[in-house]
Formats: sequence, C-alpha cells, structure tokens
Amino acid sequence: MEKSMTDRSPVRIFERAIGGGLGAGNLGVVLSRPGVGKTAFMIGLAVDHLLQGKKVLYISTKEPVEHISDFFEQIFQSTAESLGLDDISRRQLLMERNRHIHVYNRKTFSVEKLEQAVGFLDDAMDFTPTMVIMDGTPRFENTEEWELEGIRKLAAKWGAEVWASSNTHRDGQDMDDRGVPTRVAEFDKHLDVLIDLVPAKEHVEVKVIKEHDNPDIAQVQLEVDPRTMLLRWR
Repeated sequence: MEKSMTDRSPVRIFERAIGGGLGAGNLGVVLSRPGVGKTAFMIGLAVDHLLQGKKVLYISTKEPVEHISDFFEQIFQSTAESLGLDDISRRQLLMERNRHIHVYNRKTFSVEKLEQAVGFLDDAMDFTPTMVIMDGTPRFENTEEWELEGIRKLAAKWGAEVWASSNTHRDGQDMDDRGVPTRVAEFDKHLDVLIDLVPAKEHVEVKVIKEHDNPDIAQVQLEVDPRTMLLRWR
C-alpha cells in the first residue's frame, strides 16, 4: 500500500490518540456491549496492518474460519473503496498471504498452544506476526495473571502488538470509576491500551480509556460507521 494511501487511513488518527500506536510487546483491549462491533473494529485494525505489508495472526475461540475470512473480505472491500485503492486483486492476494486464521476450542486454548502455532508458522512458512488478534480469549472473567504475562512475553519475543476484547454491561457486572469491568481492571498493569466502543444514535463512538501510562488522555473525534464498520473522523 502506497504511503500516501496509508496516511489517509483514519487508523493513523486512532494511532496518534493512543500515543503513536499500541506498540510491539503490548496488549490492548477493546470493550463494548455485546453486538456493538468489537470483532469488526479489530479486523479493521488488522486489515490496515496487512495493507502495509505486515503480518497478522488472528486467533478465534468464537467463530469458524470461513466466517472470519468472510468478515476480513467485507472489511477489506470497504477499506479499498474508502481509500480509493487500485489493483484490488493483487492487494487482496497479498493480504491473504500475510494473514493466518487459527480457530481453537475456548476451553482448551492456552498460551502454550499460541506459542506452538507461531513456532510452526515460523518454521514452515517463515511467518512471524507483527499483530495478533485474540477474539474470544483471554476471557477476563476466568483468566489469571500468569496468562496475560505469558501473552505479553510472546508478543515481545515476536515484536508483535496484541489486541483482545471483553464485554461490558453484563448483568451484575461490577465496574470501576472509568466504566471498566473490575475483572478487566484488576489486570490493569498488564494492559497498555483500553478502548470503549459506545453506541450512539447513528454511529459508534471510539473512547480511549487508557493510553499507556499517559494520565492526560486526548479524546479525538473518531467513530465507527455502522454500515461499513470502518473508523471515520467526525
């Protein structure tokens, strides 16, 4: 993807809002009520990453490979139209070569399996991700500190940033004064960026709750278009 096209992406604004990006070795979490668009938001970040020629590993414990692949295709086509990309077929092929989707049973997935998967990809295909999307895992209601520490260590080893997600507004769910579920907030020292997707009348607001160790968080006017599920400036 030409640099001028990359620079036009609203993801650049989002990266500036989180201190220049999530960063290699760091863990970010996208929060929202169920059904608001956490998966689409993370795939949008992944597609932008892929269009820069970088490598993405997508881990899911929620959806089959076919469904995720179709979602990538949808977001890619919307992104291509939004940025006015040419040579779509070549870009799409490059995206598919630089992306791997692995689906696991939520009950049996582990940090060890993640490490083994990337080890196999590296040995067989010279593939080491620079972004890892973890959709459906870790489950913050059941995770422990050692699991998040393990994920961060692997991310640092690979030079990758990791995005995960968690639901808000469950029945009986305790929240801290930022509106973060306490089962997420208790692992705050392991979380570098926290994003909340807040549904509004005709869009979804993107709210930065935590931006690394910056106490003065800049709130930019970014939202998600519910039609295309792409980031846009408002």
